[in-house]
Amino acid sequence: MSAPFAGTGGAGTVEEVYARLLERAPENRMAPRLDAMRRTMEVLGEPQRAAPVIHLTGTNGKTSTARMVEALLLAHDLRVGRYTSPHLSRVTERISVDGAPVDDETFVRVFGEIAPYLGFVDAELAERGEPRLSYFETVTALAFAVFADAPVDVVVLEVGIGGSWDATNVADAAVSVVTPIDLDHTDLLGDTLGEIATEKAGILKPGGFLVSAAQDPEAAEVLLARARELGVPFRFGGVEFGVEARATAVGGQVLTLQGLAGRYPEVLLPLFGAHQAENAALALAAVEAFLGGGEKELNPELVRTGLGAVESPGRLELARKAPPVVLDAAHNPHGLTAAAAALKEAFTFGKLNLVVGMLREKDAEAMLRVLLDEYEEFHTEFWFTRSSSPRAVDPQELVELAVDLGFPEDVVHAVPQLDDAMTEAVQDAAARPEFDGAVLVTGSITVVGEARTLLGL
Repeated sequence: MSAPFAGTGGAGTVEEVYARLLERAPENRMAPRLDAMRRTMEVLGEPQRAAPVIHLTGTNGKTSTARMVEALLLAHDLRVGRYTSPHLSRVTERISVDGAPVDDETFVRVFGEIAPYLGFVDAELAERGEPRLSYFETVTALAFAVFADAPVDVVVLEVGIGGSWDATNVADAAVSVVTPIDLDHTDLLGDTLGEIATEKAGILKPGGFLVSAAQDPEAAEVLLARARELGVPFRFGGVEFGVEARATAVGGQVLTLQGLAGRYPEVLLPLFGAHQAENAALALAAVEAFLGGGEKELNPELVRTGLGAVESPGRLELARKAPPVVLDAAHNPHGLTAAAAALKEAFTFGKLNLVVGMLREKDAEAMLRVLLDEYEEFHTEFWFTRSSSPRAVDPQELVELAVDLGFPEDVVHAVPQLDDAMTEAVQDAAARPEFDGAVLVTGSITVVGEARTLLGL
């Protein structure tokens, strides 16, 4: 390991820190271990215990739900640290304090302060013949250190992958939140919903509280069994809480939410789709559990204030209006299906050009089937492209797979550069006003993140 930055004042930049982080094992090669992270917390003075934690896992909706939990807590005048992943544009987005990415000075300073201790753990791991701390383990340690340094009143913590051996699981959650579970990361988590749910149930801890979205029975049974084993209270969407009513509105939707302890009408949520309404109900129940054990109604005005301020970049985000360009970071079949339903509900497009990129570890065939089925009603064309990620699938490979699955050859294009693909798709949409043309960029978080940068967001 290279020499650490000095502990204080102007030593390096965020970009230099990020470059050093990228020298470590990447997120898609997370080792199933927790001992290294526990040792890191020990040498850093247990920063993960500096504030109570609301811990989120699940397959889809984690980041949006985390942002909603954060917004509700901020409305209650609490200082909040939020850790989510991956980032769209800049690594500092992963670590937020009071609703904003950690400032550059703090990011660099705190990294400089903990770097010698990370080096100490790296050396211990090397002596045992084990890989040094990974990228994700290191950023997670940095997040805990930033939150302890702030300090914050509560940490909203999103897992990276799974739960039981995820680096974030060194924290003991006051409330564990589980968004809908579906098949994803099957190479790491298992091939069935039950196996995946078992990994995600690993974030439940004695003395905690389980708040879960409605789940497939196979996953629900696993979560229930774990909660009962630990003797922790549990509440499920569609049973103890949920969305009572919803109506589309300009810029989002108006909801009536049934929480664990109260009913909250006329809540404006500035996000699109039934899935985001369900995420809002889940976030509300989690905050009710955190602030009052699920037995105390929250102030309805604070609920409206909190959820009304939610932003979720890259989630059906209208990035430009003429022609419309929508960005959605759905990166698995379940997410693509939910996004398609929301898009059809919230927008009226006659022709939709999809700019699509995927990562190698995803089920490209299943994702393409969703795209073919969900968008057949539009005069749809597809521009297959790639992000700069080394894990990105070659666009020509996606074209060939799409044609094999039944995509007409005249509506699929392979464009290696994302900026070129977006330019072609936007120009085509703009040239066909009779079709009410629009563009949707989707398929991976890296593609959407780079698209946001290209659009100046």
